[in-house]
Amino acid sequence: MMALTRVPKLNYSQQRMLVETLGSATAVYENRRDIMDAVPDATAALKENLAYMDSCLPRCEEEMEWAEKVKVECIGFQDRRYPVRMKECDDAPMMLYYRGTADLNKKRIVSMVGTRKITDYGRQMCEVFIRELADLCPDILIMSGLAYGVDIQCHRQALQNGMETIGVLAHGLDQIYPTLHRNTAKEMLEHGGLLTEFMSRTTIEKRYFVQRNRIVAGCSDATIVVESASRGGSLITAEIAQSYGKEVFAFPGRMTDTQSDGCNRIIANNTAGLLTGAEDFVRAMGWQDDKARKKQLADGIQQDLFPELSDEEQLVVNALRNKDRLQLNIISVSTGIPAGKLSGLLFTMEMKGIVRMIPGGMYRLN
Repeated sequence: MMALTRVPKLNYSQQRMLVETLGSATAVYENRRDIMDAVPDATAALKENLAYMDSCLPRCEEEMEWAEKVKVECIGFQDRRYPVRMKECDDAPMMLYYRGTADLNKKRIVSMVGTRKITDYGRQMCEVFIRELADLCPDILIMSGLAYGVDIQCHRQALQNGMETIGVLAHGLDQIYPTLHRNTAKEMLEHGGLLTEFMSRTTIEKRYFVQRNRIVAGCSDATIVVESASRGGSLITAEIAQSYGKEVFAFPGRMTDTQSDGCNRIIANNTAGLLTGAEDFVRAMGWQDDKARKKQLADGIQQDLFPELSDEEQLVVNALRNKDRLQLNIISVSTGIPAGKLSGLLFTMEMKGIVRMIPGGMYRLN
């Protein structure tokens, strides 16, 4: 899989098409010389590009040796550890590199982004919002980009409030940029992690920061823009999140606050929900009963056993009882039931009154 991502002139959709058509990156490699026979839609140009796979292997072997040495996880698109939320996106990277302790498929993941030129107002919003969120939904993971301003403020506030936080990098895991955030990044490795699609020794380039924004948006349930001027990377992230069908929110600012121009605009044109605090957000996401639900389960006030469940239905009930509420793809991973089959099964279980669908495309026990 790693070698496939190194093939020049091969975009995300082509990589994904090849893997899904042939079943694995190994099969792509084995059929690289006769790809036009193995893949009906393959072109002569694609065959020519795949010829470079052989020359990519030595660099990939070096990367795997380095990753093993420094305990970096190399997560391929078909790996069970791959973020299922990201997998739903058409331009998902075929490889991710990860160091940390947090689950990339945690039940609740929220991305918080914003300007590098954070104001006192932005700092206050980060501090108050994350503190309140930690009280309402303590198991939420905060994701951002480890950049100056809003990003690093969100990471630090998450750590201070006992929440896991992941930084998505625009370079390999062999370096930290900006270097001033090295200590925070080190702490995040023990209480969250660092994630990237780039191999080590990757040269830092401006375009990579825009490229990584889709991972920030794609790996989460919702994206929150804390502060943004009329232009900026955080607005690009919000736009990407919206294109993925994710929820987008923004904190409003005064008309005279230039660092809130972008937030005010996306709220005004209805591409982002107006946010005034954590309670707004939790209510909008349908997560407001997390604490009450957790207390019920801890006290043993659990769902009565449903009669006459099939084996697959019982697997779904067990998964939802253990995790309270889950997205379809996460249920699929947990139960081993293919997503296509699971969709019909969940519909049947809804008709029986066993489960119900709630905002955010989530399912929970009725």
